[in-house]
Amino acid sequence: MLRLTWVQPEDLIGHELRQAAQDGREPKAVAARWRAAGGPEAPATAGASPTPVSRYLRRLAEDLLDELADLPSTLADDEPTDLDRIRAACPDWPEPVGAPACTTQHRLEAAWLGRATGCLLGKPVEKLPLDAIRRLARATGNWPLTSYFTARGVPAELLGEHPWNRRSASTSLAENIDGMPEDDDLNYPLLNLVLLQRHGRNFTTTDVARTWLDELPAGRTFTAERVAYRNLLKGLEPPHTARHRNPFREWIGALIRADVHGWTNPGRPAAAAEQAHRDATLSHTANGVYAAMFTAAVIAAAATGDHDVHACLRTGLTVVPPRSRLARAVRQAVRLAHAHADFDTVVDELHALHGATHHWVHAVPNTALVAAALTHADGDFAGSICRAVSGGWDTDSGGATAGSIAGLLAGHPAALPERWTAPLKNRLSTSVGDFNGIGFDTLAHLTHRETLRP
Repeated sequence: MLRLTWVQPEDLIGHELRQAAQDGREPKAVAARWRAAGGPEAPATAGASPTPVSRYLRRLAEDLLDELADLPSTLADDEPTDLDRIRAACPDWPEPVGAPACTTQHRLEAAWLGRATGCLLGKPVEKLPLDAIRRLARATGNWPLTSYFTARGVPAELLGEHPWNRRSASTSLAENIDGMPEDDDLNYPLLNLVLLQRHGRNFTTTDVARTWLDELPAGRTFTAERVAYRNLLKGLEPPHTARHRNPFREWIGALIRADVHGWTNPGRPAAAAEQAHRDATLSHTANGVYAAMFTAAVIAAAATGDHDVHACLRTGLTVVPPRSRLARAVRQAVRLAHAHADFDTVVDELHALHGATHHWVHAVPNTALVAAALTHADGDFAGSICRAVSGGWDTDSGGATAGSIAGLLAGHPAALPERWTAPLKNRLSTSVGDFNGIGFDTLAHLTHRETLRP
């Protein structure tokens, strides 16, 4: 039986109930009706429950999703999605810059390599709980993390209790890495490169939608992107595609699409954030959008090579409404990273703050973790990706973003340790366009060309 993930109404309702509680709505009455009718909880890690529910429960779930969407939010003033209102809420919004500052093709190659490396490090342990990640790494003497995960030496009973991510184990453990395997964390930067090649930096959200429909296989979408894709096929238009029956609209998907907007706007954090906003609002709202804008602005600041990681993170916060949940979480994460010498302590505190209330793919805890990892590692490449992945949650996405930023700061592929980059073999697998098998040096060339376009 085909159980299509991330779109079944009976699976979406549990996520929407959690999302409503987080974004200032009162879902208790709706939750009581769902549970009284025998409605199940949302799947904890998977995108679909194993068996369908009755036709009655499915219809009830659809009605309740619409009812939840109509509930007023007490956070609406502090967490707008409209760009003009976001700007108005940010007292330190960066001044616009006429001509972009310079970056180099080598710096961009390091960023592409860093994104791939951090993603690859996190792939085998995606979806695993924090304790399992620590136990698997310790079993092979790889804790704190200093290299890719391996199955060699892991006791069979431990692997039986906590198996590797089934989609990634055959391509991302140290003993079987052979180039960079396909991953959505690399597919979306490729799509946004295509977007800029076709439409330039003044693209619209509708242009993003057309690029997805032309180039992105539906089966390569997940969470908010899959719902937005479904909404496009139903005839809905942006930004309604981000809101209609989409409980994942504050998850991490828009963040992982943000890198190219920063890479191609060196020294222009406001422009990078505005591009990220036009991209993100196809599928996300509020904090899901802020995570993308924050990441794009951090990367734009890092792309010039003129700032350390701490200045870059401060720049990122200037494009996020300061009273939003994301801004508060990032500021708190940075304080924790400065306060504790042991990063495990930082991670434990972050999980105590966010773990019980947020899904492991939500943008708020994952953005906070990336900021903490970069801060604690002082922007060092290996330290940043290892800390981001060792903190759990969406390990491949967090590792990818930390690697992109730290790679930019390193400034050159030769500055990245060969033990991390050599297994990639300068080869990326993907189902996007004509990019399958492309080298990271070629991607850097194509990206650099977009930085020079008016």
